[in-house]
Amino acid sequence: MITVLVDDEAGKGLTPEHGLSLWVEAEGKRILFDTGQGNALVENARQLGVPLHKTDILILSHGHYDHTGGVADVLSIAPGVRLLFHPKAVTPRYSLHPGKPTREIGMPQSARSAIDRMQENRITWAVQPVRLNARMGVTGPIPRETSFEDVGGPFFRDPNGVRRDAITDDQALWIDSGEGLVVCVGCCHAGLINTLNYVRRVSGNDSIRAIMGGFHLLQADDQRIERTLDALRSMSPGLLVPCHCTGERAVLALKETFGDQVISCVSGMTFQF
Repeated sequence: MITVLVDDEAGKGLTPEHGLSLWVEAEGKRILFDTGQGNALVENARQLGVPLHKTDILILSHGHYDHTGGVADVLSIAPGVRLLFHPKAVTPRYSLHPGKPTREIGMPQSARSAIDRMQENRITWAVQPVRLNARMGVTGPIPRETSFEDVGGPFFRDPNGVRRDAITDDQALWIDSGEGLVVCVGCCHAGLINTLNYVRRVSGNDSIRAIMGGFHLLQADDQRIERTLDALRSMSPGLLVPCHCTGERAVLALKETFGDQVISCVSGMTFQF
């Protein structure tokens, strides 16, 4: 079962927030995948009856503020939680859009400080694929192999825009449902198709039951969207749940191509697989 705790759009009585957090119950584990910015997570979880204090594993898809802002709260609420992320997720990050002020978009200091206080044996550094058990795993860094995908924006490692940020810490969670893979993605800065290709490779399963999360096609041009759709057609996914940073144009294109197989995401939704 997967419940959307945080998304840009919210169900009745819940708080919307530019960010993402998914609650995953599978194979006897309670997994929190990302935490949003931190302003909506705890209250939305309370409203939905999700026991954050029972979180077994906190997985961070990458080190941007809109996915890691609630880390300190989670580590406080669930003191025995295991944390799984890439070490580069804590590095400073910036977004530089032409004509706009530089924005700091990295993991907030509160999250970094909370992680620093953790016992080392509760942290798993995802520098390569990590198996959580026989039917679940995390990709670790995803190879960038397609010619048409990029990180999806003007992202940098410094405030002056000198060192581009490849966001190499970007990773996904996969679950073998028995009817194909359920893939949870944060922002797909590695590219949606790169991500799915790698998930199928590391899991040993080519069948995709569902894809949920941010596809990061907000700034994609028509060519990238069309090539993404072509690649998805060849994979025949059963269900697509675009959230967060996918973008309206891309969601519309997905619906025109896959019809009822596409469900627009809002927080509060629950999916059974």
